[in-house]
Amino acid sequence: MQMIDGDVQSFPLTLNQFLDHAAKWCPKSEVVTALDDGSITRVTYSDLRTRSLRVSALLKSFGVEQGTRVATLAWNTQGHVEAWFAIMGMGGICHTLNPRLTAEQLSQMLHQSEARIVFVSPDLVPLARKISALSPQLVDVLVLDVVGFEGETGSTTIQALEPLLAGQGADVMWGQFPETAPCGLCFTSGTTGAPKGVTYTHRSSYLHTLRILQAEVMAITGRDRVLAAVPMFHANAWGLPFATAAVGAGLILPGRNLDGASLAKLIAAEGVTIGVGVPTVWLGLLEYVEASGIELPSLERIIMGGASLAPALMERIESRLGVTIQTSWGMTELSPSGTVAPPYIADRSAALSGRPAVGVDLLLTDENDVPLAQQRGAEGHLKVRGAAVVERYFGQSDKATNDAGWFATGDLARIDDDGNLTITGRAKDLIKSGGEWINPAEIEAIVGALPGVSLAAVIGRSDPKWGERPILLVETAVDAVSDDDELLAALRGHVASWWIPDAVVRLEKMPLAATGKIDKLRLRAEFGKA
Repeated sequence: MQMIDGDVQSFPLTLNQFLDHAAKWCPKSEVVTALDDGSITRVTYSDLRTRSLRVSALLKSFGVEQGTRVATLAWNTQGHVEAWFAIMGMGGICHTLNPRLTAEQLSQMLHQSEARIVFVSPDLVPLARKISALSPQLVDVLVLDVVGFEGETGSTTIQALEPLLAGQGADVMWGQFPETAPCGLCFTSGTTGAPKGVTYTHRSSYLHTLRILQAEVMAITGRDRVLAAVPMFHANAWGLPFATAAVGAGLILPGRNLDGASLAKLIAAEGVTIGVGVPTVWLGLLEYVEASGIELPSLERIIMGGASLAPALMERIESRLGVTIQTSWGMTELSPSGTVAPPYIADRSAALSGRPAVGVDLLLTDENDVPLAQQRGAEGHLKVRGAAVVERYFGQSDKATNDAGWFATGDLARIDDDGNLTITGRAKDLIKSGGEWINPAEIEAIVGALPGVSLAAVIGRSDPKWGERPILLVETAVDAVSDDDELLAALRGHVASWWIPDAVVRLEKMPLAATGKIDKLRLRAEFGKA
C-alpha cells in the first residue's frame, strides 16, 4: 500500500496579503500623511484597501495587466501607498522614480521600463512635463493627493487621480499570479557608478518583510507608530509599508517635508514610537530639538542606515532624544535590509551594523574572490546571498552573482567574533597612491567625529607622481574648527603619514544623493582632477 503524505494549503506569498490582513484584522489602524500645507490626512487600513482596489480597477481600464510596469514619481503620502498596493496587487510592476534626478535621467529609466503611466505628487507635475517631452511612450500622468487639478491634454494626458476614482468599483481580484512574479523595479542611487535596475518579486519582498519584523531586527509591533522618513522611491522605503500593514502598526508619512521642525511636530502630534531614515534626517531633528528645547517622549527607537554616523553624534542623539539607535547596513540589491543591530546590543558603536537575520548570509573574500580562511576579525570584500538578494540586474542577461550564488556588494568589511558586521569602506572608493591603497572610510570616520564637522568625504585627486593623492572635503558648522591643520592633525598617529590628505576643501553643503549618501561621483567630477 502506497503511503500518502499529508500536505499544506497553497498560499502564494503575494504582497496584497499584507494589506488584506491589515484591513481584516487591524481595520482601525491608520496611515497618516502630513501634507505640504501643514494639514494631516488619515485613512484606516480598511479604507485604504478599498481605495487601492479602485485604483487597480482604473488601471485595468487603462490596459494595465500582469507584468505591466507602472511608474511612480512621488513623496511618502497616502496616495503613493495606495498606488503601490494597487499596482502590485493586480500583478503590475511598480517602477519607483527618484524625484531628485534630472528629467533626462528619469526618461532614460522610463525608456528601459517602458512604463506608459506614471503617478506623481502635485508639486512634481512640472518635472513630469519635462519627462513626458522626452518619453514618447508615456501616455498618462495621474496626479496624487489632490482633487482640484486642471487637466492637460496632448501626447501625454495629465489629470488628477481622485475624480477618476469616483465611478470605479472595487471588484478587482488581487494576487491571481505566481509569488515569483516581479512586483517592483528600483534603480540604484548611482553614487559610485551608473544606476542599475533591481527587480523585486512578491516572494522576495514578502520574505524580506517577515525578516525585518523579527525581534532581532526592526521588531515592529501593532502598538508602534512608525515614521517612514526614508523615501518610498528608494528600495520600497526599506519595506516599511509592507511591514506596518503586516502587523497593523500605524504608518506615519511625512510627505516631502523632512526638516527638523516638521518632523518634530509630526512625531509629537502622532505619538511616533519608531523613526526610520538616514543620519542627515535625525541630525536635523536633533538640531531643532536642541534649539527649541522641546521633548519628544513617545519616540523610543531610531533605525538608521544609508550612511555612517560619527560615534559622538550618535551618543548625542540618543542622549538628547532619549532613544535607542539601531544602526544598519543594506543595499538596493538586498531589498534593501542586510543587517540591523538589535536594540539590546551592548556595543553602541556607530560603525557596527549588527548580525544578519535568517535568510541572509555573508562571506568575506580577498580581491580575487577567494574566501578568507579566517572569517572573523579580518577585513575582506563583502559578499551576500539570500532570498531577497538580486541575481540579475534589470535588462541584463548576465548574472550579478558568482557560480556559488554570492553577490559582490562592493563593500569592504569586518565581522567580529559575535557575527556583527562593520563596513570599513567601499572598494570603489579606495585610492591607489604610489601603488599602495588608502581607505577613505578610515579617514572620514576620524574627521567626522570632530566637533563641528557635519560631513566628511575623502576622494582621490589625480597626481602626476603618485597617480592619486587623497583630498579631504568637509561640511562644517558655522562655529566649527577654522584651521585646516587642526583637521589634519586629528589623523596623525591614527593613520599612516602618507594617508594624510594633501588638501582640505570646505563645502557650504556636501552634495548628497536622495538616499542621504554623499555623492562621490559628483565630488570626483568637481574636485578629482589636478
